[in-house]
Amino acid sequence: EWVRLAMSSGVEEIMKFAKSQNDHYRDGITNAGIYHIRTSVLEGINNKIKVLKRVAYGYRDLDYFFLRIRSAFRGKFTPIPTIG
Repeated sequence: EWVRLAMSSGVEEIMKFAKSQNDHYRDGITNAGIYHIRTSVLEGINNKIKVLKRVAYGYRDLDYFFLRIRSAFRGKFTPIPTIG
C-alpha cells in the first residue's frame, strides 16, 4: 500500500526509493512472513556452515560437503510450499 502511495505522490526521490525497496526487498519480506526465521537463527546457521567449511578443507568432492551441511540441519526446516 505504501509503495502505491509513494508512486502516486509524484515526488521523484520518494518514487525512486519506493521502487528500489519494492524491487529488492519484496521477496525477503514475503519470506520472513511465511517462514518466521529470525536473523539470529540465520546467523547460527551461517556460523555452523562456516565451521563445517573449515573442517571440510581438503574435501575433493563438493557434493559430500553439501551432504554434510544437509545432515547438520536434518529435520529443522519445513519443506518449501509450492505455489500454484
